Amino acid sequence: MTVFESVLDGIGGTPLVRLRRLGARFRPRIYAKLEFQNIGGSVKDRAALSMIRAAEREGLLRPGGTVVEGTSGNTGIGLAMVAAQLGYRAVIFAPAATAGEKVRLLRAYGAEVHLVADFVPRDHPGHLASRAAAYTGATPGAWLAQQYDNPANPAAHWHTTGPEIWDDTEGSVTHLVASVGTGGTLSGTGGFLKDASGGSVRVVAADPEHSRYGGGDGALKYVEGAGHALHPESVEDIWPEAFDTGVVDQYIRVSDRDAIFTARRAAREEGLLTGATGGTALAAALTLAEGLDESHTIVVVLPDSGRNYLSTYFDDGWLASLGFLEPVSPRGTVRSLLPSVDAGGPAPGVPLLPSGQAVGEAIAHLRARGLGPADPAFLVLDRGERHGTVHPREVLAAVTLESLQALESQAGPSAASLLAAVPYRAVGVGTPVPGAAGDDGVGGADEGVAGEDVAGGNVADGDEPTRGALVAAGTGTSAHEVLAVLVDGRITAAVPAGWRAGVRGADAAAAGSVTFSR
Repeated sequence: MTVFESVLDGIGGTPLVRLRRLGARFRPRIYAKLEFQNIGGSVKDRAALSMIRAAEREGLLRPGGTVVEGTSGNTGIGLAMVAAQLGYRAVIFAPAATAGEKVRLLRAYGAEVHLVADFVPRDHPGHLASRAAAYTGATPGAWLAQQYDNPANPAAHWHTTGPEIWDDTEGSVTHLVASVGTGGTLSGTGGFLKDASGGSVRVVAADPEHSRYGGGDGALKYVEGAGHALHPESVEDIWPEAFDTGVVDQYIRVSDRDAIFTARRAAREEGLLTGATGGTALAAALTLAEGLDESHTIVVVLPDSGRNYLSTYFDDGWLASLGFLEPVSPRGTVRSLLPSVDAGGPAPGVPLLPSGQAVGEAIAHLRARGLGPADPAFLVLDRGERHGTVHPREVLAAVTLESLQALESQAGPSAASLLAAVPYRAVGVGTPVPGAAGDDGVGGADEGVAGEDVAGGNVADGDEPTRGALVAAGTGTSAHEVLAVLVDGRITAAVPAGWRAGVRGADAAAAGSVTFSR
């Protein structure tokens, strides 16, 4: 039995496991690198130790000092764990939408946690990185890890993860698949494997569908810790210095749905519990395997455990609240209120208006679309042309032609259309609806752990939860509120105010018991 003199010796040396069920129908061998078996629970333990040791060598971090970082969770957990072992204080700035399990882990390791708005322009003083940098500058003895730009991040993987894969496969690895967050894991591991193989190993970046890395528009996604979102008001699109794009041979883009449900498949078919970032990498690896033969060996990195996401990706209520899960029958659900949608079919797109549009232009646009007076449209952060779906946290307000016309008569056609906002609530397409008799609603999503740190008053002083960080659960909404309907986490359709009148008694009865499809 191996004996460690320190928990830090438990970082690295993670196993490779062949995917015999998920990979059964493919010709190449597919192995998963189980990075959640690091002592702190994720691949980020490697970078955390590497960055702290480098800071000590360079005299940037001294005994009694404070480790500071802005992180979606796993790097913070690794830093907090290493800091605890070495006697440092840890202060972590995390996005408000971070899974509650990870926030609790940070605090369990003794870290001071500040939850901050996670979708503001990169140059905004309230941005995660800005808040962490400001704190570091004002705190004597503090050191900012800066994982996105710290060369010790990819170096950790060049010296450990890459050699482990090369040795464990006896040099037979032909493809590396990993998701990209900071880029450290992919750059360091991929760089080493290319060097060791004389350039023959191909490096594949698994990237969320909307991520800028793989050519997306930078819109928000539900996969924590992977991809690169870009606020439309950012002055500059800044990529991490830790990400060596020259190492990447191919990007495979993966939707939120495929990432989440591939992670769930891995748990049920392989007994491997990984998060949606691992699901992103697995989905990309399976796509890659379609075009390869028996001579190839794919290694896919699973960065963390699904135990961090039991209240989100593995919670049916959370998924249903966002429209990722729907009942087998749509009767008695929000979908039954959408007359233009066949049962079980896709929802129609919704009119999207750029947030800065004048009321006169907005009215003309909605008239051209043929909208009725009460039909909803949504004012969104301007990304140029949109295609009828939007992440709810990129919506600034709901409006109707009627509300815009009322504003125009009062303030003129040049008034800001945002001032014509009407109340709205976002619900999953399969959410049960209230009964026709005025009942306050049945069912709805289980809030779970993920929302407590945002909505439950557990946000540090001065921190503002990001707008709309929690999607409302259930449909006990008043008759004057518009319902924004979520399909796969994006607003895809809407039900006008006064929707209660459209609920039939039979549908209401059917809402009492709901079985979700997978």
